[in-house]
Amino acid sequence: MDEQKTTLEIIAPSVEEAVEQGLDQLGLPRDAVIIDVIDEGKSGFLGMGNRQVRVRLSINDEKEQEIAVEEPTTNPIHVEDEVFDDPIEEAKVKALRIVQNLLEKMRVTAEVSSRILEPEDENDKSMVLVEISGKDLSVLIGRRAETLNSLQYVTSLMLNQVMGNWMPLMIDVQGYRFRRERQLRQLARRLADQVVQTGRRQVLEPMPANERRLIHLELRYHPFVTTESVGDEPNRKTTIFLKPKEQ
Repeated sequence: MDEQKTTLEIIAPSVEEAVEQGLDQLGLPRDAVIIDVIDEGKSGFLGMGNRQVRVRLSINDEKEQEIAVEEPTTNPIHVEDEVFDDPIEEAKVKALRIVQNLLEKMRVTAEVSSRILEPEDENDKSMVLVEISGKDLSVLIGRRAETLNSLQYVTSLMLNQVMGNWMPLMIDVQGYRFRRERQLRQLARRLADQVVQTGRRQVLEPMPANERRLIHLELRYHPFVTTESVGDEPNRKTTIFLKPKEQ
């Protein structure tokens, strides 16, 4: 990797919330980043005039070295004759070529395509989606998507190297992530109904940051329940509970 670090700054009411939001956006575990508190914020009198905290997350160089990928003999992302007006379009092309090169080195035969996912709301960013399709690709998913998440992590690091900054990226194999997303969103709604009916909070099984984020997104506008993540990686869980009643 070059000397320029991948960094992301988050503003939130608390350090923990800022870190959680940053990890969700990066799709990384806590031990993969270095956390710097830039501004600890300020508590106002009786909660009035509070200043939010600002936190910077940087990818951990040592973590990068643990998953270093052999440099290709030919540069798969050399685009000397191509000029891009939009960074996200450039990232789409380069991410595709990185994944193609990685699969070739893994001796995996598959079709690879890439496209741009538009943000769900003003708090999100456009994201590059790389889709892998073919036969017998379960090896690329692994148990609880561990292999797929590692492939996505390595690709993100290499994409950062050639782009010079972090770009939102997701890799999917045979539609696994979208099937999983549908299951998680249905689960979130079902558990939210149980919380409303019983008044008891529901605690989900440990999930990676990108899956916890789906639960948060699905219930963010729910009128009666809210969500938070608790615990430490890799056993961090999402809980669903009733919103406090307004006084």
